[in-house]
Amino acid sequence: MIYDIRHITSYSYESPVNSAICSLRLSPREGGGQHVVDSGIEIAPVPATRRERIDFFGNTVTTIVVEEAHRELRVTSLSRVDVHREQQPHAELTPTWEDTRQTATMFTALDSRSPAHHIFPTRLVPLYAPATDYAAASFAQGRPILSGAIDLMQRIHKDFRYDPKATLISTPLSDAFEARGGVCQDFAHIMIAGLRGLGLPACYVSGYIRTVQPEGKPRLEGADASHAWVRVWCGEGAGWLGLDPTNALQVNDDFVEVAIGRDYSDVAPLDGVILISGKQTLKVSVDVKPVG
Repeated sequence: MIYDIRHITSYSYESPVNSAICSLRLSPREGGGQHVVDSGIEIAPVPATRRERIDFFGNTVTTIVVEEAHRELRVTSLSRVDVHREQQPHAELTPTWEDTRQTATMFTALDSRSPAHHIFPTRLVPLYAPATDYAAASFAQGRPILSGAIDLMQRIHKDFRYDPKATLISTPLSDAFEARGGVCQDFAHIMIAGLRGLGLPACYVSGYIRTVQPEGKPRLEGADASHAWVRVWCGEGAGWLGLDPTNALQVNDDFVEVAIGRDYSDVAPLDGVILISGKQTLKVSVDVKPVG
């Protein structure tokens, strides 16, 4: 499946901003079943300097410095991505979760693909005993790792409600867990916390998911949104496999990866530093359009 993706982010400021330094993570990843045919980022005002680099996890990071006074910063990411992923292995044929946990601790490579980077707690995904206990119910003795992870994903989808008003980006994982509600970021963090609490490597993925309109209704421009899901390490043979607890889906050709990291802070689409007095307003519009 080939997608044209348009992601528009605009910040409006109550008073002029004289300068801004921002890091953008808006360029889809190459590999893992997807090929970036074309990708570019348009920025207004035009930055005084602009630099691209690949970070440790293989994400494209665009750093910009805007020196022109402005009341609005508008960032438009345009991409065409060809997605053809292999079907995930049969869940019951993956190694047991105990063997996977042991193998992860014995992994000697420390490059970006190593599970070692995704075992330990982070600022946004601390070890949290209630999340560990919740996850443990999916991992009976000897259960295959992917089978247990799918069960955990499905339970989160069933037990937690999707509620954009329930949490903010800054809401602690523990609050979202206790409220049993939140958005895709919260669901991903909760699932990762549970897996890591059991010693299982899991990482955070940001990107897009194609939404399918009900039959007979027109597709809504801009109705698609940035999304987040989880990668679970399922041993050296199966490797990293994607699971979406928000929708209880195994990652397939409907998903487009943009960035991976230990938690949201590693993959935030746009972050940076500005000096401003007064309020700011954020608007985001994402359109994922199949073209072939």
